[in-house]
Amino acid sequence: MTTTPSERGVSLGMPQLPAPAYPDEVRARLETDAREVIARYPDSRSALLPLLHLVQAEEGHVTRTGMRFCADVLGLTTAEVTAVATFYSMYRRRPSGDYQVGVCTNTLCAVMGGDAIFEELQEHLGLGNGETTDDGKVTLEHIECNAACDFAPVVMVNWEFFDNQDPQSAKRLVDDLRAGRPVSPTRGAPLCTFKETARILAGFPDERDGAVDATGSAGPASLAGLKLAKGEAAPARVVHPRGEASQDTPPHDPSPAEHLSSHDAPQDTSASDPAHPAGPAAEEGE
Repeated sequence: MTTTPSERGVSLGMPQLPAPAYPDEVRARLETDAREVIARYPDSRSALLPLLHLVQAEEGHVTRTGMRFCADVLGLTTAEVTAVATFYSMYRRRPSGDYQVGVCTNTLCAVMGGDAIFEELQEHLGLGNGETTDDGKVTLEHIECNAACDFAPVVMVNWEFFDNQDPQSAKRLVDDLRAGRPVSPTRGAPLCTFKETARILAGFPDERDGAVDATGSAGPASLAGLKLAKGEAAPARVVHPRGEASQDTPPHDPSPAEHLSSHDAPQDTSASDPAHPAGPAAEEGE
């Protein structure tokens, strides 16, 4: 008896119930979308990541039905699909809210107040990490760095930035999301639901007004090095050791040998300093 690729992916051991199938009209629509996605890649299995976003856009998380669908259309086993779906944190494995509220608790955001924001939101919403409010609106989680350290502490909602937050502003944010009041990210495109975000990540057109924000940019701290490289910022003032030069000494550009760090400067060793050779290690008790 022959088996399909997805059936071969079922692990041996305890029997598993088959994944429920999508309704015919849903399956037909997803197959049309899947063909469009797969056609973008020379190897069909390369389409697995966007297809997981596609099925996540259907139900709000990646279900067994969604993984079975991906396996079927790509000729993969369910084990191969499950391995990918469980590896990446952007694929949800259980029902979640319309708005994924992620508080960055990585080093810089944490010390700037991210930990306090996350703790107060947990208490305010009555949620633990990864849990969802009873109304299905908000899922709260702590997240790793999202490359926005200039604007720490940062909160993200469905991967849109809310910069320079504090506990009070973060609580107003989640209250507005639950009440259906308009919420605007600090920069980037207008906010949309998690399902809509997942479809965009699958590679389908972003139809939001203002989806491309030409004013978005890195913060001043990140741009400082670029400005220095372009000569747009004043050079750093050279501070001389006391007594070597006065404040009136004209600035100059020292050669690398003049400002070696302690890590770069030559160090005296027993080979380079014969007057102070390194002797044998003293024995304990001598």
